[in-house]
Amino acid sequence: MIRPELRAWLSRRSESLVATAILLAGLWLAFRGGWFFAALGGLVLLVGLSLLIGAIRRLPFRRGINAPGMVEVDEGAIRYYGAAVLGGEIALRDLVEIRLLRLKGRGHWRLRSASGEALLVPVDAAGAEALAHAFTALPGLDMGIVSAALAHVADQPDTVRTVWRRPG
Repeated sequence: MIRPELRAWLSRRSESLVATAILLAGLWLAFRGGWFFAALGGLVLLVGLSLLIGAIRRLPFRRGINAPGMVEVDEGAIRYYGAAVLGGEIALRDLVEIRLLRLKGRGHWRLRSASGEALLVPVDAAGAEALAHAFTALPGLDMGIVSAALAHVADQPDTVRTVWRRPG
């Protein structure tokens, strides 16, 4: 019943739409009258706003599956099961650098460990949106910078951009 392009647009932005609905419900509740509803509406408004900010920052991570392989984040480790090339695993505690590369017209995350091993993960592999949650656990990482770099990876020529380095 719903057009496929509209369904794809809505599913990609579903988290943002739900957060906006919560924000609007808080706004409606705040203007119902009285101090109790104003305070309750204000709390719901803050929850909706924080959810919306997080959803907007994770939006660039939600992409269609256009690359081979699968990404899995489990037990503090990032695993990439490559279909065309070898995959690998890197623990979040061993991660020292994250770079965003554009190679042969495709975006890749380059994750480097303390021992110098590197793992290339396509940004549009299946399950790659789970990296947004994994990256938030890293000290000193600014998700705004990561999201902005990822949103513009398609606009860049073949290039390398460091988005995070472990402090110290």
